[in-house]
Amino acid sequence: MSDAIVPDDKDWTWVIERRCDECGFDASQVTEEQLGDLIRAAAEPWQQILAAPDVNVRPTPTTWSRLEYGAHVRDVCRIFDDRLTLMLTNDDAVFEDWDQDAAAQAGNYALEDPQAVADAIQTGAGELADDYGEVHGDDWERRGRRSNGSHFTVLTLGRYCLHDLVHHLHDVGSGLPER
Repeated sequence: MSDAIVPDDKDWTWVIERRCDECGFDASQVTEEQLGDLIRAAAEPWQQILAAPDVNVRPTPTTWSRLEYGAHVRDVCRIFDDRLTLMLTNDDAVFEDWDQDAAAQAGNYALEDPQAVADAIQTGAGELADDYGEVHGDDWERRGRRSNGSHFTVLTLGRYCLHDLVHHLHDVGSGLPER
């Protein structure tokens, strides 16, 4: 058996329409008004998660460590903030492909500084939440799409991103803080 991560090639876009059976989060119920606060809330646990002494230990050889998940979450915030900006400034925006597994390998996620990653998650999630806080009116319905043809509105892209953030908390044995 190889110690390589098995790429996740599933199409997760269905999470914008219904509850995720794996993590239990239902992004379809998130409103425009809730989105920013929930993005910030999904970032909060990472300071503690990434402070653990064994943060870089993989639970199995083919599953990311908490540090690798954290570095991915940091990048998710940046990628989705870029996509939000693209949607707000271009009609029918088309997103560049992003291979999360290739990014993890190229970025040496397993060797990153956990505190720097935790800080970057807080900063990136804060910027993303702030940018969603600036969306008003018809801009929530602006559209964008991935190269595979999946379409999003600004709202459904935010829901999709939020699910990713919450799901990765589940992956590392955490969850959203109680509100």
